[in-house]
Amino acid sequence: KLIDKLNNDENVHGILVQFPLPKGLDEAAVVKAISPKKDVDGFGIENKGKLFSGLSCLHSATPEGIMSLLDAYNIPIEGKSAVVVGRSNIVGKPIAMLLLSKNATVTIAHSRTQNLKEVTKQADILVVAIGKAKFITSDMVKVGATVIDVGINRVDGALCGDVDFENVAPKCGYITPVPGGVGPLTIASLLKNTISAFLKIENE
Repeated sequence: KLIDKLNNDENVHGILVQFPLPKGLDEAAVVKAISPKKDVDGFGIENKGKLFSGLSCLHSATPEGIMSLLDAYNIPIEGKSAVVVGRSNIVGKPIAMLLLSKNATVTIAHSRTQNLKEVTKQADILVVAIGKAKFITSDMVKVGATVIDVGINRVDGALCGDVDFENVAPKCGYITPVPGGVGPLTIASLLKNTISAFLKIENE
């Protein structure tokens, strides 16, 4: 009922639902209820389908932030080997599609990938979103690679990513810290998506 009310409120241009939801609430039904025009998280089926089809749409905020980061630092994507570790609908799959749209050669790896080290060592661009603290170690990374760490884990009261930052960083051309790396970009992308949604709705 709340989402329906917001969908029909002309003063609201973006709807973001914080997951996970309390037990008893159907996350898929909640996402489906959000108007595609106001789906600033890019989680809905319509926006995902358009992303997959190469059509204009609202992109998932974290992947959009990652692409903005690569662009800001002029990191070449076309023709490069990009490996995405993680296959979630929120990060893994959409960032793979966005990298593919920029002509990277994309591999999606995950916890059950055989010979994962050999796969990740081929990456010029390595995006890690697997949800395991310090999972990616130095021997899994190519010298000079760009490493994007999407993970947020709490270990002994401190936040860390999915990449063993201290040991991996010396090998990298670029690497994002946790915290302070992808997180702020996600927030910025949500605001960017909200402005895009506003402009599209107002111009219809």
